[in-house]
Amino acid sequence: MAPALRPVYNCPPFPMLLTTMRLMLAPMEGVIDHTMRELLTSMGGIDRCVTEFVRVTDRLLPPKVFYRLCPELAGGGTTATGVPVYIQLLGGQAGPLADNAARAAELGAPGIDLNFGCPAKTVNRSDGGSIILREPQRVHAIAAAVRAAVPAHVPITVKTRLGFEDESLFLDIVRGIDAAGVNELTVHARTKRHGYRPPAYWEEIARAREVTGMPLIANGEIWSPADALRCLEVTGCDDLMLGRGTLCRPDLARLVVGAAEGHMPESMQWQEVLPLLLQFFAMNLAHYDAHYAPSPLKQWLVYLRGHYFPAALLFEKVKRLRDPAQVQSALQAALAEAIADRLEQPERATALKIA
Repeated sequence: MAPALRPVYNCPPFPMLLTTMRLMLAPMEGVIDHTMRELLTSMGGIDRCVTEFVRVTDRLLPPKVFYRLCPELAGGGTTATGVPVYIQLLGGQAGPLADNAARAAELGAPGIDLNFGCPAKTVNRSDGGSIILREPQRVHAIAAAVRAAVPAHVPITVKTRLGFEDESLFLDIVRGIDAAGVNELTVHARTKRHGYRPPAYWEEIARAREVTGMPLIANGEIWSPADALRCLEVTGCDDLMLGRGTLCRPDLARLVVGAAEGHMPESMQWQEVLPLLLQFFAMNLAHYDAHYAPSPLKQWLVYLRGHYFPAALLFEKVKRLRDPAQVQSALQAALAEAIADRLEQPERATALKIA
C-alpha cells in the first residue's frame, strides 16, 4: 500500500514541501540484526529494513545462509509489525550475485539490495563493497545481471557511496545503475575515503537527480528531525535512510515523521528507553547463546550514550559483566532507579515552590 502524503514543513527559510516520504532502516553489519530490526520497527515510522550483507563469492549459497541473516523469511519477509525486510547481497562477480539474488527471491525476500557502499578494508580487499565503485562498468554489469535474474515483481535496489577515492565517477556510477533497470538507489553521501567522518555531502545527491529519474534515497548524518528536513531540502529526495541516528534515538523515525507532518511528537525519555533495553536483552537471550547476549546490549549502549547521558553511566556498570543474570539485574536496577527519580521530581518541584 502506498504511503500517505506527508507535508514537510521545513524550518525557515525553507518552503513547505509535499512528499510521500518513506524512511528506511539502514543495514549495519554486526549491529542491526533481526532482533534490532524487530525492536526499532515496533517504534513506528520505518517503512523498510535491509539485512546485514550476505557475502557472495563464487557459488550459490544454501538457503540456511539466507534464513540465518533474515529469519523474517519464515514469516513472509516482514517484521512482526509488517515492515518488509530486503536481503542485501555483497560481492564482485555478476554471475554468482545474480544466482544468489534469484535464490533469495525464491525464498520469499520482498526485495534484493546490492551493497556497493561498505568501506571496510577486509571487505574491499576481497573484491566487495565500495572498491567496485572504481569501475562504474562493473557496478552496471552486476546490477543488470541481478535485475535480469530476478522476477520483475521483486524490487532490486542498490546502496552506494559517492565514490571510492573521490566523487569524480559518481555520475557515471549513477548512470550505470539507472541503465541496469533497478528500482531505487540509496546514496550514502560520502566516499569510501571519507568513511563515516562528518559532514555528509548531501548536495552531491542533488547532482545525481540531474542524470536519473529513478527514486533516490538519501543517507548520511541524519541525527535529528531537523537534519532530516534539511537533507530532504538539499537533496531534493522524497525518501531517507536512517542508520546510526536510530540507534542513538530509537524513536528518531517517529520523530522525523512527526516533523514531516508539521508537528513534533514528544521525544522518548531515558526511563522509557530502559524497558527497550530489557526487551532487547531478552530477545538476544532467546535467539543467541546466553554468553553472547550481553554483547549486543553493550554495543547499543555505546550508541545510546551519544544522546542519553545515563546510558554512559549504565555502560560503565555493565561493560565488564559477562554473566547474563548480572547484566539483567543491572538493567532492572537502572529502571527502578529511573522510575524512582521520575516520581521524586514533582515532589522536589513542590518543595521548591513552598520554599
